[in-house]
Amino acid sequence: MKEELLHYVWRMQRFDCTNLFTTQGQKINILRFGEYNRHAGPDFTDARIQLDDTLWAGNVEMHLKASDWLSHGHQNDSAYQNVILHVVLENDQPIQHASGEEIPCLELKSRIPSKVAKTYQRLLHNEHWVPCQQLLHQTPDITRQLWLDRLSIERLEKRCAWIKTILTDKKQDWEACLYQSLARSFGMKVNSEPFEQLARITPLSLIRKHKHNIWQLEALLLGQAGLLAGDFQEAYPLKLQREYKFLAHKYGLQAMPSTLWKFLRMRPANFPSLRIAQFALLLHQREHLFSKLLSVQNLKEVEVMFELELSNYWQTHYVLNKPSVKKRKTLGKSTIHLFVINTLAPLLFLYGKEKDQASFCDKAIQLLEAIPAENNHIITAWEKLGFSPVSSYQSQALLELKNQYCNYKKCLSCGIGTAILKSQ
Repeated sequence: MKEELLHYVWRMQRFDCTNLFTTQGQKINILRFGEYNRHAGPDFTDARIQLDDTLWAGNVEMHLKASDWLSHGHQNDSAYQNVILHVVLENDQPIQHASGEEIPCLELKSRIPSKVAKTYQRLLHNEHWVPCQQLLHQTPDITRQLWLDRLSIERLEKRCAWIKTILTDKKQDWEACLYQSLARSFGMKVNSEPFEQLARITPLSLIRKHKHNIWQLEALLLGQAGLLAGDFQEAYPLKLQREYKFLAHKYGLQAMPSTLWKFLRMRPANFPSLRIAQFALLLHQREHLFSKLLSVQNLKEVEVMFELELSNYWQTHYVLNKPSVKKRKTLGKSTIHLFVINTLAPLLFLYGKEKDQASFCDKAIQLLEAIPAENNHIITAWEKLGFSPVSSYQSQALLELKNQYCNYKKCLSCGIGTAILKSQ
């Protein structure tokens, strides 16, 4: 058993609350169970408990065994000096505050319904793809839907938190924030880190000085990426190489190591050289990109923003100096949709929260709802369990559920898991 079960039965009052007494014989009347604390310190704060005729206000701490208080070092931590009740599964020894006064203790071993404990053990120890998959359909549809809605927002807010660190670093410059966070999206999953580094060492202020000349932008970004350091035979790469040498000397630039970029086992359309050329073209053709993002009304307008037609050179190249069969190199809708999911929608959502304008938060959600559900092995597995996401807003919730809850068997923090236990 895990301590989280004690947290659950206390939060949900899923134990026998009648005729409560401390192990020292004091009558317990719980007036306020307290606020669940997910951070450091006691498990529940701001509780109100009457012991015999005395009213106490303070914190509640929980352990499987009372002696865990000592093994966790709480006797040396001032944060636990205001604990007014020690709730344990088993009281194996009395525990005192630093003053020597014994801490009132409530033992729950005989008060937790056996069916709740058995169901929790079943969830905790089975080897199914998701712990509750045999009990999943016992929960009402509305319960599952409300929880998935919450997870969609939870996943969105996690991305907002990452983008906010960039915004803070850029001193609240939203255009610069979009530039760096969108660069990471252009790198896709494999090259996201080096792409973000490329944006950091090539600030937007420098991009703006050369944005009206596409080959200068390509020279700047490909050079900073370390991809212009080779021996080239073709005229265009040589031209870019010469231009970058001039720009690097002029601005005192230092290129990244080219070894940071990954090309192996990757579709040519995702090669970093090609993605950098597309990123340069976007910066060349779209001025005030963040302002344009704020004004979009639907997903189609976002897709139009990313309609890019690369030069003839890139129609026959994925990599500099290595010709390939001629093919149009455009950003596919699925790629643009990933930009929306990972960067554009979170940025809009964050802007709405920071400016207290709910319309931008709503727009972010509407964009996610307009994108078809993702197609990957996790979503396929959920579909086999009866879930049928129709939009990325819904599929993102299922990804969050699997990756952040089911994989770690955090059933007692999950709306579906707690609903299953509540029905026992």
